[in-house]
Amino acid sequence: MEDEVLYSQTFKIIGRDFANAGAVSVSIKRFLKEIQIKPEIIYRVSICCYEAEMNVVMYAMIGTLDFTITQDQIIIIVEDEGPGIEDIEKAMQEGYSTATPAMREMGFGAGLGLPNIKKNADEFNIQSEVAKGTKLTIKINYN
Repeated sequence: MEDEVLYSQTFKIIGRDFANAGAVSVSIKRFLKEIQIKPEIIYRVSICCYEAEMNVVMYAMIGTLDFTITQDQIIIIVEDEGPGIEDIEKAMQEGYSTATPAMREMGFGAGLGLPNIKKNADEFNIQSEVAKGTKLTIKINYN
């Protein structure tokens, strides 16, 4: 049986909008604090949201982050319209990055995004189609 949804919100993320990059994850972190989720869970959710959000900003044209809280899990689904990932296995390796020099100058592109998401998620799934986009499904247990 599917867990009952206690809260759900969809956020729009615009590609290359570095001025607002991170705003979605800050909003989610603030909300989780307000509803008194344990700090260690907030930390894990914040990392997952931020890394996923930054990947959309850096590489895609547009994307959405669906944030859902059930009785036992926080579920984050990020879908984008972008170039997709040619080699998921390679992209999951720490240090591997396809960031441009300009992105690196801004402090992004260390190649830790997807590995950090996987480390902080209880369940992680990535699907990608070249020239179409990428979908991440992240689940974090909190009870």
